[in-house]
Amino acid sequence: QAQPRESGGGLVQPGGSLRLSCEVSGFMLGYYAIAWFRQAPGKEREGVSCISSSDGRTYYKDAVKGRFTISRANAKNGVYLQMNNLKPEDTAVYYCVTDYPCEKFSATDSVEPFGSWGQGTQVTVSS
Repeated sequence: QAQPRESGGGLVQPGGSLRLSCEVSGFMLGYYAIAWFRQAPGKEREGVSCISSSDGRTYYKDAVKGRFTISRANAKNGVYLQMNNLKPEDTAVYYCVTDYPCEKFSATDSVEPFGSWGQGTQVTVSS
C-alpha cells in the first residue's frame, strides 16, 4: 500500500488553527478508514482521530474533542484534520495512517500495528 503524505504543519500561537492534509498520490482514500496519530517529544505515540470508510463516522480522543475535526475531501482523495484552539500540549509530529480500523482506534489507547504510516508533519504551538 502506498505511503500517505501529510502536509499543513507549522508554528502557530496558542488559540490558533491549522489544517493538516493527508494524501496518497494516485490513490483514492475514500475506500479506507483513515486515522491521525501524534507523538510529542519524550512521549509515546497517541491517537487523535479516525474516520471510517463505510459510513464516515468520526472518532476523537478526549484530548482533542470539540477542537479538532476530521473530514474527507470532496473528491475523497484526501483527508483533513482541522485543528482549532490549539494548545502548547498539542505540539507533536502528526501522522496520517491509511487503512487503520476505527473500531481498533476507539477501543484502545494502544497504537496497533495496522495500516500504512506517513512520515509525519510537525505542529508546534508556542507564543
